[in-house]
Amino acid sequence: MEEKQNVWRTLAMLILVVAGNVLYALSVKAFLMPAGLVTGGTTGIALAMNQGFGVPVSLFVLIFNVVMLIVGFLLLGKTFAITTIISTFTYPAALEVIERLVGDMVITQDILLCTLFSGLCIGLSLGIVIRAGASTGGMDIPPLVLNRYFRIPVSVSLYFFDIVILLAQSFWSTPEKLLYGILLVMTYTAVLDKLMLMGTARTEVKVVTRKHEEMRNAILKNLDRGVTLLYGEGGHLHEKTQIVLSIISNRELPQVEKLIRAIDPESFMVVSRVSEVRGRGFSMSKKYQ
Repeated sequence: MEEKQNVWRTLAMLILVVAGNVLYALSVKAFLMPAGLVTGGTTGIALAMNQGFGVPVSLFVLIFNVVMLIVGFLLLGKTFAITTIISTFTYPAALEVIERLVGDMVITQDILLCTLFSGLCIGLSLGIVIRAGASTGGMDIPPLVLNRYFRIPVSVSLYFFDIVILLAQSFWSTPEKLLYGILLVMTYTAVLDKLMLMGTARTEVKVVTRKHEEMRNAILKNLDRGVTLLYGEGGHLHEKTQIVLSIISNRELPQVEKLIRAIDPESFMVVSRVSEVRGRGFSMSKKYQ
């Protein structure tokens, strides 16, 4: 049974990685290339080579991805290379196929629309691939190598490479296109960040109350959420107290607030946004005793 689940899990991962790379290729062909936009990453280098020397984008991406795959295999290990190999070949192949299918078809010539939709689609495609547990390869690899051997943060080197790639394309682009390119990078970065947290963000509620036992029972019974009692001491009168801690879904917050106010209107409540929660009741199924 467990082996069958692993097979289905692997198949789902493969489908998501392929779908993410196809969406990436589609966004590049439909919005990025027709508008002559500049961007970062492997695609940005490929566009610079295409503008400067006439090298086909899909061919350059394939060659560059294979070189980076070899570098990743030698410096980051076999496991990393296995999760990267799908993207290494799927993205350039999908780009070549889409270029042959759609030809010179243009959806819109509005550069702002092309910038925004390129950013949305690229961010979505990268998020799909990364959340599937794979790597997009290409320019993702140098920052990981620098982090492994020189402890340089991935985000710092990634932004540095993106800026260098954007500047390299400025030789063939207008200052206006360069500004749109910066907007594009900011858009897909923001979309990627949002997508990485989607479905994992939760709300943390802490309640300081004298009626902690009633509060605990109400949350357990009415919301079916776990509760932890933290021991505290008042800063003014040094009264011993217990703090009720619970992690809930974002939609449950109004119900929790109503429940808390009904039990103890004078209670002190702190609500915080939690980016990710793992464990029993969230990433694992509940277990009742």
